[in-house]
Amino acid sequence: MAEVNGHTAVLGKWLERLRDGDEAARNEVINHACQRLEALARRMLRDYPRLRRWEQTGDVLQNAVLRLHKALAVLRPESPSRFYGLAASQIRRELIDLARHHFGPEGAASHHRTDGAEQVGGAGLVMQKEDPGGEPATLAEWTDFHEKVQRLPVPEREVFDLLWYEGLTQVEAAQVLGVTERTIKNRWRSAKLELQRLLGEGPSE
Repeated sequence: MAEVNGHTAVLGKWLERLRDGDEAARNEVINHACQRLEALARRMLRDYPRLRRWEQTGDVLQNAVLRLHKALAVLRPESPSRFYGLAASQIRRELIDLARHHFGPEGAASHHRTDGAEQVGGAGLVMQKEDPGGEPATLAEWTDFHEKVQRLPVPEREVFDLLWYEGLTQVEAAQVLGVTERTIKNRWRSAKLELQRLLGEGPSE
């Protein structure tokens, strides 16, 4: 808990410098968060073994960091939680692009035999609180799941990112966001219900 709070405090200071116009702070923000970003990329990639056969965490992280660096040139996250939300969105986009590259019609992985591991649809993943333990059955479901996460209201998406992608506990997420644990529980429940509703609408355009 102390480590999470200490990291958050230091990151908050770098973000404040970035908002004040210190462009050098852009690299410092990413450097300071590098370990957390690597863990975030590893966790997001780990849940999808089909894609993990074709990409390594380091490659996903490198490309996502480039996206994040560009995003920080125009965006100024007002808090560490907003920064990690932005980072998660860049990693999501990188994973979606990689999945389309490998599993699209011309991708080598689209012709590669799977190992027969259990697969579940995106809506089924939503209600699993910890590790999904499976993956959406098709590329469309896989990409739709992550794209619909982007459509969650900001408070719910912040909690979803911290609990689902970063693997924080509800107590740690409450500390990061500066809210009560009850608030985290309520937003987590609301996020899962809203994501189920969004997934029920069908694939994103």
